Parts: sequence; C-alpha cells; structure tokens
Amino acid sequence: MNRKLKLIWDFKGSFSAKTAEHHCIHLKEFAIIEKLHFYEINSLVISKMHTTAFIIVDESDMKIYRDALKPHRGQLA
Repeated sequence: MNRKLKLIWDFKGSFSAKTAEHHCIHLKEFAIIEKLHFYEINSLVISKMHTTAFIIVDESDMKIYRDALKPHRGQLA
C-alpha cells in the first residue's frame, strides 16, 4: 500500500493567508501540467501571521513534487 504524504509550505506575515491561497493555485497548475495525481490541495490558517499551503500526494510521486517545488517540510497524511 502506498502511503500518503503532505508536503507543506509555510507563509508568515500579515498577508500569509492570501499568499498561501495563491500558492495553492500554482500547486494545482503544476499537478495538471505534469499530469500528476494528488488527493488534496488547500491552505490552513495557523494564526493571523502564519498560514500553510499543502498538497497531499502518494509517496511514489513525492520526489517529483519535492524536487520541482521545494516544500519547506513534509509529514504523513
């Protein structure tokens, strides 16, 4: 069974929520252009000065996403 991984980008500052939302648009565009599978792309507000953008992918696709998009961190989804 293939594990699901969450690749995460952190955005900080007063515009972090808008920046993370915009980053999600680019994550989806990348997946579509490269014809890569993903489960979810979304953003999560941690506080008013910290928001994350994330994509959940299969472990088998993780290296493609990681090498091209350089997430700040990852975790099991």
